[in-house]
Amino acid sequence: MSVDFSNKLTQIRKDKKLSREELAKLIGTSGAIIGRYERGDMKPSIEIAAKIAEALEVSLDYLVGSVSAIVKDKKMLYRLELLEKISEEDKNTILKVMDSYLKDAQLNSTQSRLN
Repeated sequence: MSVDFSNKLTQIRKDKKLSREELAKLIGTSGAIIGRYERGDMKPSIEIAAKIAEALEVSLDYLVGSVSAIVKDKKMLYRLELLEKISEEDKNTILKVMDSYLKDAQLNSTQSRLN
């Protein structure tokens, strides 16, 4: 784990509007320890890092910097992983449906803002 971990931990915790103490309580440690992780003074074990990722609702890969994509939502990441396991034909069909739905959603959003 690196400085990237420290920065991501701090950023995600703040994005979730959690204090160090609140996050610490979720994983069974102290706010001071979370502070040490955020400053890079101390590195958590893989088990603790996994607990932190779960508490923050992000993947462990994202938290420790193994994933460069900004997929913070665990449900979305799971769906992307499933897409990688299906045939190209099925994947293309799903993506076409998704593109069509997203285009409609954007149009509806734009129309509702104009009204």
